[in-house]
Amino acid sequence: MIVCSCNVLSDHDVRSAVNSADALPRNPKQLYGCLGCSAECGRCARTIKTIIDEALGPCAKTCMAGCPHNHAEADEPGEFALAAC
Repeated sequence: MIVCSCNVLSDHDVRSAVNSADALPRNPKQLYGCLGCSAECGRCARTIKTIIDEALGPCAKTCMAGCPHNHAEADEPGEFALAAC
């Protein structure tokens, strides 16, 4: 299903970007950056955020230690070193 008609992004594109990105996109702006585009009209933002949250599951708010999404073994406690998408 197309969720962003301005950039022709499907729900599959969003899920794939979330699951394959080095730095987990947690909001539509980050997701657009991973996909090399930007928001145009913004109508899709809520839908994209919902899909991101569903794809991340319990990690939607923050990844816990031992989570496969937690790419950050930071030098300082509480800091996350995220790589580019």
